[in-house]
Amino acid sequence: MLALALTADLSGVTDLRPDDTQDNPFSYMFKVQCTSCRETHPNWVTLNRFDTHEQSGSRGEANFVWRCKNCKREHSANIKEAPKAYSHTSPPARVNILEFDCRGLEFVEFSPEGDWLATGIESGTKFTGVELHEGEWFDYDEKAGEEVSIKDLKWEIRRA
Repeated sequence: MLALALTADLSGVTDLRPDDTQDNPFSYMFKVQCTSCRETHPNWVTLNRFDTHEQSGSRGEANFVWRCKNCKREHSANIKEAPKAYSHTSPPARVNILEFDCRGLEFVEFSPEGDWLATGIESGTKFTGVELHEGEWFDYDEKAGEEVSIKDLKWEIRRA
């Protein structure tokens, strides 16, 4: 079992999470490595928790099915449950926000491309379309009358 862990400095916002619903699935972007031959695929791969793909040999379905070009083995991964929201803490804490059941592969790097959501701590303002791919995000909370931010993002893939 692998987990995607996040540590981030949230100022004025809480409940940071991917915008991930059945109607609007979030595409999680990873670099993937084969655990058999240790070859890392050169391109980013995407998966979402609502899509399933057939596995060869009638081994069922998975959110992500991948055949290593180097050793030709087929591997799979499933997202275990909906992503957990990252809450404001001081100091910032490392939190597992997503868990995977991986068979024959490991995710080795994550890119936070896509739309994220956050909520104003004091105001309850809903922030949508939060973009984290540049490593930080700034906005202004009209209701609270203050700048809000997400900084110092650290993504880590670790054993759950």
